[in-house]
Amino acid sequence: MKYGYARVSTDDQNTDLQLSALKRAGCTKNFVDEGKSGATLSRPALQRCLKQLERGDTLIVWKLDRLGRSVRDVVNTLHDLTDRGVQFKSLTEQIDTTQPLGKAMLHMVALLAELERGLIVERTKAGQQAARRRGVKFGAKPKLSAAQVEHARHLIDQVKKSPGEVAALLNVSRPTLWRALRG
Repeated sequence: MKYGYARVSTDDQNTDLQLSALKRAGCTKNFVDEGKSGATLSRPALQRCLKQLERGDTLIVWKLDRLGRSVRDVVNTLHDLTDRGVQFKSLTEQIDTTQPLGKAMLHMVALLAELERGLIVERTKAGQQAARRRGVKFGAKPKLSAAQVEHARHLIDQVKKSPGEVAALLNVSRPTLWRALRG
């Protein structure tokens, strides 16, 4: 039996193109993960698909990166499939693990997919560093202004209010108050 697996990374993407290609490839049952990154291990539809595959079945994906972006993850999955007697095909890269060239090509493409992901991560980090140099602040806005922090210090040090009382006055939790006072 031919099984298809499709995945999109964000909720605003759709799987129409992938599902259409899987149907043309003869898949009788398709499994779909939506809003799931290839880098995450939490892909419930893929897990259900892998459990259902039996000797002689074929798993078909539209593109190799739908299966995963880590070489280790993809290779481990494919080794598991091979050990279980399950064939694998990637339509876009025309990889077919029933042939030696297909197996070699699979390892090459998986390596390139991991390289691409690494480059994306590096570019993202470089962009964040450049933004920090330009003064862009990341994370949540501070709950307390500088004036509120000074007022809190005054209440605790001079007026001798307890940190719990001051936190309640400022409508924040005690840990939030402590973080603001430390900063």
